[in-house]
Amino acid sequence: MARLRVAVLASGRGSNLRALHQASLEGDARFAVSLVIGNNSGAGALAYAREVGIPAVHMSGRTHPDPDELDEAMRAALVAHGTGLVVTAGYMKKLGPSTRGEFDSRIINVHPALLPRHGGKGMYGTAVHEAVLAAGDQVSGATVHFVTEEYDAGAIIARSEVPVLADDTVESLAERVLAAEHLLLPTVVQIIATRDAAPAEL
Repeated sequence: MARLRVAVLASGRGSNLRALHQASLEGDARFAVSLVIGNNSGAGALAYAREVGIPAVHMSGRTHPDPDELDEAMRAALVAHGTGLVVTAGYMKKLGPSTRGEFDSRIINVHPALLPRHGGKGMYGTAVHEAVLAAGDQVSGATVHFVTEEYDAGAIIARSEVPVLADDTVESLAERVLAAEHLLLPTVVQIIATRDAAPAEL
């Protein structure tokens, strides 16, 4: 049975890419990571992809100074690799209209908080966990949601909660949330892939 071809977009070290790829190697996995695109040529995500033999491409304002050309190049690369699902995991750029239009409802993102709280422009990395602690929240976690033209505004697919402890620091909370992301994201992708592979009802 054909597996869902997943492209991962990342800007940093790529820990969610690693978790997703490792899950794809399990015997019952219905998906495979078929392409990694990074907007940072030195990203750990690109290095990991090349290390394990996944096609990896650097695309950014440096490779394509015109935003529309970058958008079209990204769309074309995703199509050329037979992408069925796009996952943005620590990807720090908005996707262009051409890419969003081509993969409408087939782009998901993992966010390090329980949306709709602590989402939107600027809410990434340590800023998210700082906001959670400053708000006095008793729970945080990870959210997988659909990508739209607005940051973190797409429909929520799934969330995973973790407790916020009294002595938490940004670092300790971030570690706990990241562990939740590493479990939640592969689970959601597996569910999507399994649903896609199911025979249509007659």
